Amino acid sequence: MPRMDEATLARFLDEPHVGVIATLRADGRPYTVPVWWLLDPDDGKYWLTGTTNRVWCKQLEREPNCSLCIEALAPVAGHVGIDGRATAHRLPGFDIWPLSRRLAEKYVGRGDPANAPAVDRFFANMQTEPRMLFSVVPDVVRAIDMRVYRGKRADREFQEANRD
Repeated sequence: MPRMDEATLARFLDEPHVGVIATLRADGRPYTVPVWWLLDPDDGKYWLTGTTNRVWCKQLEREPNCSLCIEALAPVAGHVGIDGRATAHRLPGFDIWPLSRRLAEKYVGRGDPANAPAVDRFFANMQTEPRMLFSVVPDVVRAIDMRVYRGKRADREFQEANRD
């Protein structure tokens, strides 16, 4: 499987791709929802923002095992999958605002200084909500460069054997 090289992976993870978090319901069935995420390169944790009343946040507090899927077609076609355990962080025990601001800058600001007023407005609104953060420590990371991925060997062999 063609893994992303480190430089491509770093660029991919800097992009504001929406992720999909998979949590577990009380009966064990999976639950998925789109989320904003941020990788902290200093500690390798993935940070997610949510509110205390969201279903996925309640599920992660009850059962911290989760998967985060990040996929995109541009500027690099890729897939990053993270399996790990989440830890909830709330005020007043944890200052959630610096990381929340970084998330707003990533997704609303998109690296464009012209978007600073929109980031300020969005962040001000975030501060009126019952916000919390989750840090996800990866146990497994899969990073696939889809530009060169040709499928699993068994799939390629099957396709080759069944060509007309």
